[in-house]
Amino acid sequence: MIPVLLADDEAMIRAGVRVILAADPEIEVVAEAADGRAAVDLARAHRPRVALLDIRMPKLDGLAAAVEIRRLVPATAVLMLTTFGEDDYVARALGDGASGFLLKAGDPRELLAGVRAAADGGAYLSPGIARRVIELGGARMARGPAARGRIGTLTDREREVLALVGAGLSNAEIARRLFLVEGTVKSYLSTIFARLGVRNRVQAAIVAYDAGLVDDAG
Repeated sequence: MIPVLLADDEAMIRAGVRVILAADPEIEVVAEAADGRAAVDLARAHRPRVALLDIRMPKLDGLAAAVEIRRLVPATAVLMLTTFGEDDYVARALGDGASGFLLKAGDPRELLAGVRAAADGGAYLSPGIARRVIELGGARMARGPAARGRIGTLTDREREVLALVGAGLSNAEIARRLFLVEGTVKSYLSTIFARLGVRNRVQAAIVAYDAGLVDDAG
């Protein structure tokens, strides 16, 4: 049997997914959660082969829950299930070690295939998501050299700050991570923005991502 944890804040969605999974006699839903925090707790209690997580949930969203589950129960593979196909969700989920990304509007057979692939240690992407990953990868490869050239003007410390901006940390979080005061972080950011020719931290984060800094930010 493949024990599965199912987490979604909508009871009707959980019921529908459970019915689809029940079509495979080797898949068993052993626990259900309506929020991300409960999903993490249930993963620790049941240690399922696969955790199927919705992206948007209360208390702890699916992306954050996935990180916690991968940290606390590393033998559990994580699949993200969502109605949202935004690129940032895909990049974050896969970057955090998710085994796949499935759209709720996809073919039910994709759900079964995804669970089986994750349980076997593989990965699975809905066809629509796979196309976007390929497009994103190609676009990033094309932008990479230019972005790496842009960050060449930065000091090592400025690159550290930029990498953490790209990873989504706030000024206060960056200050704690690098043992700086928050005012110093703001000063670094002003310099970084000027040297990169960007207007805000979103544009700076894109440069960090394209240059490959976020991969090593931890």
